[in-house]
Amino acid sequence: MTLVKDRFPNIPTAGKRIPLGDRVKTCLEVLPRPITPPVVKKFLNTSRPKPGAIRVFYGKANDPDIASTKVHGVITTTSETSGSLINPAPKTRFQQRLQQADEAGYASHRRAPLGKSHDQSTGLPNWFNNNLTTFGVKSPNGNHAQDLINPPKTSEQVERDFREGHQYYVRSHNAYFVGEHVDRSYNWTHCGRDTKFGVATPHHNDGRNVSKALRWPCDKQKNHSALIVSKQCDDFRERTQPQIGKVHDPIADTLKVPANHTFGILLRPDDFDARDLIHGIPPSCYRRGKDRQETLVSVARQHLKKANYCNFRSLLHAFRHYDKKGQGKIDKEDLQAMCRQFNLDLSGPALDSLMDYCDVDKDGHISFLEFANFLNWKDKMPIGKLEQTLLTKERKVSTAPANMQREGGQASEAEPLLKPEDLVPVELGSWLKTPKTLNHTRSVSDQFATSSSQIGAVVGGASTANVPTHGVPTVRVDLAAPRIKRISDRTNYGDQATAYDLLYPPLHSLWGAHEEHFFSPRSKDEISAIFRSAGVDVSEQAFEEAWRLASQRHPAGEVCVEGFRNALTEIQTN
Repeated sequence: MTLVKDRFPNIPTAGKRIPLGDRVKTCLEVLPRPITPPVVKKFLNTSRPKPGAIRVFYGKANDPDIASTKVHGVITTTSETSGSLINPAPKTRFQQRLQQADEAGYASHRRAPLGKSHDQSTGLPNWFNNNLTTFGVKSPNGNHAQDLINPPKTSEQVERDFREGHQYYVRSHNAYFVGEHVDRSYNWTHCGRDTKFGVATPHHNDGRNVSKALRWPCDKQKNHSALIVSKQCDDFRERTQPQIGKVHDPIADTLKVPANHTFGILLRPDDFDARDLIHGIPPSCYRRGKDRQETLVSVARQHLKKANYCNFRSLLHAFRHYDKKGQGKIDKEDLQAMCRQFNLDLSGPALDSLMDYCDVDKDGHISFLEFANFLNWKDKMPIGKLEQTLLTKERKVSTAPANMQREGGQASEAEPLLKPEDLVPVELGSWLKTPKTLNHTRSVSDQFATSSSQIGAVVGGASTANVPTHGVPTVRVDLAAPRIKRISDRTNYGDQATAYDLLYPPLHSLWGAHEEHFFSPRSKDEISAIFRSAGVDVSEQAFEEAWRLASQRHPAGEVCVEGFRNALTEIQTN
């Protein structure tokens, strides 16, 4: 190794200079903690002593430690230990003889030696015999315990002795049986049944005795004396202090208004309510103020439903009775006549409201389907096969009563009262049918617009209805749902339940069957097993036909439970 000598020490060297501050080594080194001064340590020992140390008041920090070496009391001399008393050391035979010799001098040892019974015969006379001599008086033999417990007496004697003993016990202890009548040996021969004892207590219903108890004699003068109060003070007290049963009004004297006066501007009530605003109902269909009219219509419908159910055997029979003119539909005059026949006298506006409620298609007449839905309990009056034939192939001439005369006297062909698709089975697979359910459709006004249609709208500008939307949709139906969905995946692939399903869950969801289970594709064996387990008896021919119809409706030829059910219902209906 060659050492190079710096020939020019006065000239600074080139390169980066080493800093003179803290290095990594000095930063990582753990420096010793500073020693606490004794002045501070005595205060710390008072407030925060070390674990296991004795707390010393800072005023006694410099005092000498005498308590640790100071001993109080008298030193006790050592004696026999408990171990030596419980387990004594073994003694030799010589030591035992010495102990016996020492104890022989005691009188108690002679009377009752240790380990032997006390012999008291030494003080007795010589003529005393331990085996033959007895003390005391000989007791005569009495009754045995058997005779006392089971005496040789009859049940009547035992009962008589028991009664006599009980009478003595009553006389001595004054104790009776539970519910026993106390016989006081009174003579009741001169007393009647309604005899009363004692002196009648005077009683007044006007409360004079209570008044005497509440009014002491010393307070009579005070209560009857008049209290003089200044009228000015009394009026001031009435104006400034609340009175019982009156509203406190401090400005009642200065404000001269009638008692029923109301302040402010009386606003005219609106013709609409919150429901009309939410659903965008046009002003001509506002329901506010029409509650009484709607109630009358509901009562009239229930009255007619009950009358039809009790007086007619079927829906067709009831409709023929309503259709007085035989025109296959009920007009306003027919409805008014039937209401009067069933003791239901409706006014003109109420009859118009009932007619308008039942007339869904607004043609001025009530058809058979409307009659069955709104004026009858159609679920309680199912339609048989004969009535189904008459309804689907009905003529107008057959709906009028037999005693009615028709103009022209000829039967003209007309459309049937019902179409075959208007009849649905009462239950799946049943031949009894009922008319399908009609609902009142709500008309949407042309001015009705949602908040989304108003976004970016300009007054007088082009409509935004045809403008394409941008952004990422909330429900990603364009993506396939993964088979195993992670917890962190919050994407809705269209397979989640809606708010309606959360508020009103279907019955099948209680058994673990959800909507996706009804629409997922299944094999023919699975479909057959599901429907047979549900109790649906389907023949092989009907099953094959329903499977073929359901597979034709799907683009890929797949069949689900809902599709097979719809196809099977359609086949059984036809």
